[in-house]
Amino acid sequence: MSSIDPGHEAGLPETTPAPAPAAAPVAAGDSALINQLARAYLEDRRRERRWRIFFRLAWLLLGLALVLMAWSQRASTTAEAGPHTALIDVRGEIAVDSEASAENLLSALRSAFEDAGSQAVVLRINSPGGSPVQAGIINEEIRRLKALHKKKVYAVVEEVCASGAYYIAVAADEIYVDKASIVGSIGVLMDGFGFTGLMDKLGVERRLLTAGEHKGFLDPFSPTSQEEVALAKAMLGQIHQQFIAVVREGRGKKLKETPQMFSGLFWNGQQAVELGLVDRLGSLDYVAREVVQAEEVIDYTPQENVAERLVKRFGAAMGQGAVQALRHIAPLR
Repeated sequence: MSSIDPGHEAGLPETTPAPAPAAAPVAAGDSALINQLARAYLEDRRRERRWRIFFRLAWLLLGLALVLMAWSQRASTTAEAGPHTALIDVRGEIAVDSEASAENLLSALRSAFEDAGSQAVVLRINSPGGSPVQAGIINEEIRRLKALHKKKVYAVVEEVCASGAYYIAVAADEIYVDKASIVGSIGVLMDGFGFTGLMDKLGVERRLLTAGEHKGFLDPFSPTSQEEVALAKAMLGQIHQQFIAVVREGRGKKLKETPQMFSGLFWNGQQAVELGLVDRLGSLDYVAREVVQAEEVIDYTPQENVAERLVKRFGAAMGQGAVQALRHIAPLR
């Protein structure tokens, strides 16, 4: 059976579908411009990548140079010398991560005692004190090293030797001061603030949930109870007695105890000599020359030299640079 177009049979004009509109032809000039922009973009990315690699290599070489410089300077200061007085500074607050931390001072003490050329060790002290834990660690290590190496230890006080600093000083065989130095403060304290009255005025409610009766012990935003105050004082009293015992052991019969000696008061150097808290007046030069009889003084105190500071800054800059680079890296095809 043959098919017949109904429109044709009816005499209607024959229709054909309209052709799709043709895409506008890209002009030769536009195509060249697009290619040129693409090449420029890729070249810019390659140039950026080359510079990034260059600067990374430059930072790496600089870091290696600084590390070698720091190592060579440290090696030169720790090389064995002839007969000398070994000096270690106890400066500032005695605390973790400070110049006078146990970690820093113990390494210096061991180096000073182990050096065959050191005739004695001098602690030059200028500190208001700090952590009883850190001071106790240093005191015990000084006594251990004295017994092990059979070397004398002398403490020389400059401005202040108070609280935890005096805790360290009594480990020395003798203590020398200036007549105007400040010595003492044999006591323990715990300080803080209370904000309960202010919170009441501001209408602020403290919501503290604990598991354990005293877990919020001495919370500054909660009122203190007589029981908590008594517990805190008992703890401080125990630490105070430990401090007193260390002072008595270190000073021995030299100490002329008075009712105020362990009250937390402090005295000038001349008064401290009279009380037996220290031995006599004298400076570092005097001790090295007249007592140790080794005038050359070599400093064993851990110190960051210029190279070490630059190394730390370099490390921080490298870390920051690496993060920035990772943020901006794009894949090159």
